[in-house]
Amino acid sequence: MRLEAQTRLAQWAIWLIPLLWAVNYFVARRAPGVIAPYTLACIRWGLAGLLLSLHARAELRRDWRSIAAVWYQYVALGFCGMVVCGAWVYLGAQTTGAVNISLIYSASPVLIALGSVLWLHERMRWSQALGVAIALTGVLHVIVKGEWTALRQVQFVVGDGWIVAAMVSWALYALLQKIWPSTLGSTARLAAICWGAMPVLLLGTAWEMAQPDTPPLGTEAWVLGVTAALVPGIMAYWIYGWAQKILGASKVAVTLYLGPLYGALLAWLVLGESLGWHHLVGAALILPGVFLVSRAGTVKRQS
Repeated sequence: MRLEAQTRLAQWAIWLIPLLWAVNYFVARRAPGVIAPYTLACIRWGLAGLLLSLHARAELRRDWRSIAAVWYQYVALGFCGMVVCGAWVYLGAQTTGAVNISLIYSASPVLIALGSVLWLHERMRWSQALGVAIALTGVLHVIVKGEWTALRQVQFVVGDGWIVAAMVSWALYALLQKIWPSTLGSTARLAAICWGAMPVLLLGTAWEMAQPDTPPLGTEAWVLGVTAALVPGIMAYWIYGWAQKILGASKVAVTLYLGPLYGALLAWLVLGESLGWHHLVGAALILPGVFLVSRAGTVKRQS
């Protein structure tokens, strides 16, 4: 395929990436009563890790000593990226909606920018600081359901807390990958991270299976697990990496901010969740705030 045709295909494909990730919100909301959270995350990342390992088996076999030397890094990354941002999201989805999940999650780039200042010694411009304040205000607006004047009467949903924890953990996951650079390719590294998460996911799954109220693994449970592994897992990551090689990181990253819009529309069309004014106001604050924080050329490293 010609480079021009590849570029055109990539420009269309990047609009699909946030939709693929939004499928995870649908899976999370369908899971309660069908499959337990740790079990779902275990199937998702176990299957993804297996398929990724098969694809990158030569590289993993060649570099297994370097992987083993820093095994703790893959355990930490797996805990942040697959346990907290996997099982804990499914825990949160038991009591909060897909719209809330997508909106709260969309503030992760703000925390990544803050972490870059604190840990990577990058400098934040005033426009980025303004973006941080705006985006975090939007997140809080969604959590309190717009009831700023009656905070004492607001009933905070436990699920929102799980999602906030996942949002923080995703930022930590992204920052740790910068702090711990790897010579592995993206596929091999993701496979290693998946396996780093498996001990905790397997323990969580064993604990869930021992509980009397845990739903049995039926056909729908396996469909949700396989869907989570293939669509928001392997497919989204593969298209993202392929498009990034052709178009560059900044152009691909901008489209990820469509995630809350796709997530809200999917929740409305498929799950029948209603959209409230606090969702719309929250989105109107979060998305511009994230744009201010992450737009190209606004962060400079201190000398």
